[in-house]
Amino acid sequence: MNKKIVTRITIVSFIVGLMIAVQYNTVQNPTTRDTRDIWAIRQELSEEKKRHSELLSEIESYNDLIEEYENNEKEQQADLLENTVEDLNEQVGLTSVTGPGVILNISPAIELINSGYSIENISPDLLIRLVNEIYHYNGLYVEIDGQRLTHTSAIREINGETTVNSVPIDTEVEMKVITDSYEKAEKLYGYLFASTFKDDFYLDNLNLTINKAQSDITIAPYDGKLSSQYIVEDNKGE
Repeated sequence: MNKKIVTRITIVSFIVGLMIAVQYNTVQNPTTRDTRDIWAIRQELSEEKKRHSELLSEIESYNDLIEEYENNEKEQQADLLENTVEDLNEQVGLTSVTGPGVILNISPAIELINSGYSIENISPDLLIRLVNEIYHYNGLYVEIDGQRLTHTSAIREINGETTVNSVPIDTEVEMKVITDSYEKAEKLYGYLFASTFKDDFYLDNLNLTINKAQSDITIAPYDGKLSSQYIVEDNKGE
């Protein structure tokens, strides 16, 4: 057989074999698809739109604040600045806050302890997950066992103990949560009551009690020192 014909047959066979291999691999390893139903996707989209709307509202409020500074006289600007500082102190946790919210209690499950189970420390990971869900569902301010949570707070294990703001927490813990309104406090209560958190804590031999929404809850200010490593003093002002 002519060498050219053999070469051509070899090349064609290689190409056909490669195409079959690619097709077989495509059939065996299909592209991963999103298997969530349409309602789950719509729910996630709704939450993202809600976050987007909140960010736009916050940007608008800051723009209004800037406009107030520009339009007011110096004396009025000083008063406005003082009010802004008070608002910021409240947001970062340097002042006490009173408002509607929910109180949660974590305590050892006595029935399990009487059956021979040991008392376990509250899991930092579980506590962090609970706090994240609280913030996600309208929680504004949170206090755990007397410790106010701020943007610098840490929940972690130190020397075998669960700590908040580096302070060990007790086996019986009260959590206070404040929301924007009583309606949002009721929604937060409903979500937590229907969630799996009670079962999750019970697996660690702990009872999580979720009390009904209250109209007035007071959270104490943060008594530690806030980090200011990213703040630079500007001495160029008039």
